[in-house]
Amino acid sequence: MNTTDKIKQRYDRISGVFDMMDHMIKDKWREELVKNVEGTVLEVGVGTGANLPYYPSEAEVTGIDFSGKMLDKARKKAATLDTSITLEEMNAENLDFPDDTFDYVISTCVFCSVPDPVQGLKEIRRVLKPEGKVLMLEHMRSDNRFIGKAMDIMNPVGLHIVGANINRRTMTNIQKAGLRLVDQQFLFSSTMRKLVLTK
Repeated sequence: MNTTDKIKQRYDRISGVFDMMDHMIKDKWREELVKNVEGTVLEVGVGTGANLPYYPSEAEVTGIDFSGKMLDKARKKAATLDTSITLEEMNAENLDFPDDTFDYVISTCVFCSVPDPVQGLKEIRRVLKPEGKVLMLEHMRSDNRFIGKAMDIMNPVGLHIVGANINRRTMTNIQKAGLRLVDQQFLFSSTMRKLVLTK
């Protein structure tokens, strides 16, 4: 079983309790991230659909996730909303969309669990329209040397339980993928950030 299949299996397993575990991301952060999007929107790693209630009703949202059981939960939420939402099982490292498709790409704490985060970010860049924006809430390795080292030591535990890395160097990965940082806001020290990216 490859790494992607192992992580998918872990997320399938915890899908029933994921919303209770996912309180690290505050609802107000989710709302602020997506409330002004318009046009065609791709949410990578939509999970159980925690962001879905906050999208404007006029947005055309496509959500993808590699966990079918997480998507089952998201479909139940989507059915209660007025927004146009399509949900598909798909791997972030191999997006089944043409180049330059989406006005916005959204992700919230996804690139901690994508096995090859640079490839996933390159795919986001590929499907983003030339004038489009990537909006991310992402946790990452602390800029503080001591906290960062502690995160390195603790990382195998998080990776074993849910397949999530707490010490990813996401800003470096973004640069490697060819995305450009337009704005960042530190929400919880340097470990949780709101990011705005473009091609």
